[in-house]
Amino acid sequence: MHTVVVGTSGVTASDVLAVARGGARVELSVEAVAALGAAREIVDALAAKPDPVYGVSTGFGALATRHISQELRAQLQRNIVRSHAAGMGPRVEREVVRALMFLRLKTVCSGHTGVRPEVAQTMADLLNAGITPVVHEYGSLGCSGDLAPLSHCALTLMGEGDAEGPDGVVRPAGELLAAHGIVPVELREKEGLALLNGTDGMLGMLIMALADLDMLYKSADVTAALSLEALLGTDKVLAPELHAIRPHPGQGASAANMLAVLKGSGLTGHHQDDAPRVQDAYSVRCAPQVAGAGRDTMAHARLVAERELASAVDNPVVLPDGRVESNGNFHGAPVAYVLDFLAIAAADLASIAERRTDRLLDKNRSHGLPPFLADDAGVDSGLMIAQYTQAALVSEMKRLAVPASADSIPSSAMQEDHVSMGWSAARKLRTAVDNLTRVLAVELYAATRAIELREGLAPAPASQAVIDAVRSAGVQGPGPDRFLAPDLAAADAFVRGGELVAAAEKVTGPLQ
Repeated sequence: MHTVVVGTSGVTASDVLAVARGGARVELSVEAVAALGAAREIVDALAAKPDPVYGVSTGFGALATRHISQELRAQLQRNIVRSHAAGMGPRVEREVVRALMFLRLKTVCSGHTGVRPEVAQTMADLLNAGITPVVHEYGSLGCSGDLAPLSHCALTLMGEGDAEGPDGVVRPAGELLAAHGIVPVELREKEGLALLNGTDGMLGMLIMALADLDMLYKSADVTAALSLEALLGTDKVLAPELHAIRPHPGQGASAANMLAVLKGSGLTGHHQDDAPRVQDAYSVRCAPQVAGAGRDTMAHARLVAERELASAVDNPVVLPDGRVESNGNFHGAPVAYVLDFLAIAAADLASIAERRTDRLLDKNRSHGLPPFLADDAGVDSGLMIAQYTQAALVSEMKRLAVPASADSIPSSAMQEDHVSMGWSAARKLRTAVDNLTRVLAVELYAATRAIELREGLAPAPASQAVIDAVRSAGVQGPGPDRFLAPDLAAADAFVRGGELVAAAEKVTGPLQ
């Protein structure tokens, strides 16, 4: 099994995906263990002094003015975890929780948190045992860290609360730890606070969304090319020299992808009907501009994610010179903004895909295709309601595009009076990505059927490869009306699993 070694200088996005989705094992580097020990010595020295130090010998948040005596500090750390594990709502997905745990371990291993090496090792042991704390949908404002989600994870480290075992069964955490030979941790000064103060949940969801969107933007280039073919559009607008004079990188990449898919097509630009077009509609002609802008948004979001992966997010932090200083680095604004930005881009990509689908179904705009791509229009409804479903998905995505990060609700007796709502931005982006997959599946379903209805005209080799692959995957072609939901589900699985991109790339080579 693949192993990810966690050092002091952060991890990569591929490391996060390997642990969250691939079940990779986690090990602590020798360097990380040494840094953990050195930082802990600083915290222990401060804890022994009479002077109050935030997070070490004081309360938290609005209660930070109280000095906590030594005999109460272990109880203080236990209490912050128990009281902050106050999430509600549905369970968060296993991959999100594993990303959350791994990213908190990444910061702990930086040597800036003051957590003991044995606590970090227990965090790794939980991941390696496949034990996943039960984390709930609601409880983070994206500031002072993803507090409730991280608290539920810390609670499992203490052997309390509920967790899911590697068999998928939820049991008391203490039972699961005992079954895997893991000793629950007894938290000491600062450790409870250090386990809760991070942007780990929203960052993990950002990294996974970027991975999914990378595949979906390639998928959208393929479905847009198929729709262009089915509508007898022209590929001249995809010429590299046209995109070179407006040098947005994403736009150029999307146009190149579409052109690669359409190479050798017998349908593009040569078979206009009795109402010749000087230009194709915007949803066809401007596909690279819209998808390209989304790609450039992803590039910015990826830069933010890389910076956050290199960060040690905690409060207070242990500095190399021995100081323990309070800060505001836990504020989720940098991550929250790009999460919202990606939801906007995804909604627009879905919107333009839906417009192409609608054009394929409208006999007045499809240039010779039957109404709704029906076998016997009137007796058959064809794909009429598939477009309704697609439109409903797009409408929800537009609602999800309203930025969460523009909101703030004060908390902690006005001590935490401006928050990022980054966790909420991440949660709605996951739904948007899920919906985008379905929207592209409907366009794929409509475009492949439309191409097959263009009898006597040969599609591009890459297009034919996609059609052959999607039919082999159980998505049926033209014909009389049938129970449509299974076809759409199969098309969704085809896009979601990356098979659409893989089918095109067998002809085109790697898409950008």
